[in-house]
Amino acid sequence: MDRKLVILLSSSALLLSGCSLNLSQGESDKNKLIQTLSANTQQIDPSNISASQQALITSQSAIANTLFDSIYNENLMASPIRQTYMGIKKDYGKWDDISDIQVQKNHARDINNLERLKKINPKLLDEQTLLSYQLFKNKLNNDINDHQWRFHTYPVNQMRGLHSQSISMLVNAHKITDISDAYAYISRLHGFKKLMKQLTQNLIDREERGIMAPHFVFDYVINDTVDVLQGKPFNDKGISPLYADFYKKIIKLSITNKEKETLLFQAKEALLTDVKSGFSTLISYLREQQSRASYDDGVWKLPDGDLFYKNALQRTTTTSMSSQQIHELGLNEVNRIHNEMNIIMQKVDFKGDLSQFFEFMRTDKQFYFDNNESGRQAYLKAAKNHIDKMRHKLDQLFITKPAANLVVKRVESFREKSAGKAFYNRPSPDGTRPGRYYANLYDMNNMPIYQMEALAFHEGIPGHHMQLSLAMELEDTPKFRKYGRYTAYSEGWGLYSEYLPKEIGFYQDPYSDFGRLAMELWRACRLVVDTGIHQMRWTREQAIDYLSKNTPNPQGDIVKAIERYIVMPSQATAYKIGMIKILSLREHAKAKLGNQFDLKQFHDVILKNGPVPLDTLEEQVNKYILQKLN
Repeated sequence: MDRKLVILLSSSALLLSGCSLNLSQGESDKNKLIQTLSANTQQIDPSNISASQQALITSQSAIANTLFDSIYNENLMASPIRQTYMGIKKDYGKWDDISDIQVQKNHARDINNLERLKKINPKLLDEQTLLSYQLFKNKLNNDINDHQWRFHTYPVNQMRGLHSQSISMLVNAHKITDISDAYAYISRLHGFKKLMKQLTQNLIDREERGIMAPHFVFDYVINDTVDVLQGKPFNDKGISPLYADFYKKIIKLSITNKEKETLLFQAKEALLTDVKSGFSTLISYLREQQSRASYDDGVWKLPDGDLFYKNALQRTTTTSMSSQQIHELGLNEVNRIHNEMNIIMQKVDFKGDLSQFFEFMRTDKQFYFDNNESGRQAYLKAAKNHIDKMRHKLDQLFITKPAANLVVKRVESFREKSAGKAFYNRPSPDGTRPGRYYANLYDMNNMPIYQMEALAFHEGIPGHHMQLSLAMELEDTPKFRKYGRYTAYSEGWGLYSEYLPKEIGFYQDPYSDFGRLAMELWRACRLVVDTGIHQMRWTREQAIDYLSKNTPNPQGDIVKAIERYIVMPSQATAYKIGMIKILSLREHAKAKLGNQFDLKQFHDVILKNGPVPLDTLEEQVNKYILQKLN
């Protein structure tokens, strides 16, 4: 791929601590060896060390990895929700404590954990453990520094929040394999009263500090929350999603009918009392808060909003790029992609300019499935077919493939009105829950057929499913790296995965190739509108108008996207910056290695360490280049 635009993403070296390690007494030889090794100003060269030095490095690396996993497990045990997604049933009937008191405790735990980490001397670690040390220290420092921004969020919005995520977790992750699991489910139903009260308090705490979601958000979240209380046993409007889910799960249990009736009665009682009370409290406050919400959309309106956004961009992109640099990069990329689209327009012999071609792609019925159940099933079948075709081509591109299975699902009805266009949920560690590519089929007019191929590759294979599953399946790697996330890396890989199949013969249909470009254009425009909204004070309408003029996406898709960027500041910038970095590293490796360059090996380098910041990714690629040359 001809990439005339190559940006230099800043790469800052991680600083290593020189703190000494506490060792047991009576080991004078070991202590002398430690002092000798610690006195070195550089990391020990593994190719030039003695057996005793290697033994020491092995033992100290084991101590460090034990500490990493110990801290990860302590944090995991503080979150019943995360435990459930990991397939752990220790606190199966509980919810997370989301009070600010608990947030303060978590912050204190981070500070303490950083002190624990300082007892490790990085000079005594092997290469992989040193990388883990650097990543872990960087994460703790970021979390500690970001504590000051803990209120700069919208805990209830149309994209995420426990008002909907709690329902999704019960439906998709809380398994009922025996009667104790069923009682844990009922316990969680009772727990909604406290959970929603805490969530409401989070909204109150933020409003007291001048932080409140824009006005448009409230119609979405009120609608989603009201839907939880619709249907049996609340009223006669169908069956509520929670009651339907509970019934479906317990009916399969090998227990007596009397026991099933008792469980259903207790679930119904919990729904009519604590679930109804909890969600009613939240709904009441949301309606009250809506009357005070402003129509200003960017985070510039928040206290110290400019500083918050600058920090958010650094965390999201893992670079020091300014909002202005990101904005200009987006404008340049939009112009480049428009030029490539003009070429495709000529291929299909379309008479008109690019804006007219956009309107044609946006409205012509040939590019959309019917907006009914038959059309939705056709979409799911076609998406699965694209993934299956790619699955058979993976040997051309990759050395290592994931063991976890992947399924394609429609976004559930209780959240499809406000959920994003598509997303991915990773599999459970025990393999009982597959990876899931969710497609939002609420309105088929927002899901053009010509984008389906690229979307399936992004969310499924070789995109997020491959990347996240391989990370989870890494051996001898601390858990925080297996299950961690750096948005620029993860979404950069997802966008790169949309382009990669073109190199092995996909996108033969020019309209499908246009769809690939349309998806890339969409991410380039995100650089423009995200910085426009949050730094340059664009209105929601200005941002919508920009996407309408510069992309072929349907109007409903455009409105939903802009509203997403408003409530998730900076997140949308990750995709294009990450993709450009991966492509630039690939071109760099090709230039340095010439005939020695191997695409499968390059992909292995990108994926073998799990999610990392972009500067760390660059370091790993440069090491690979040096190893190949030597």
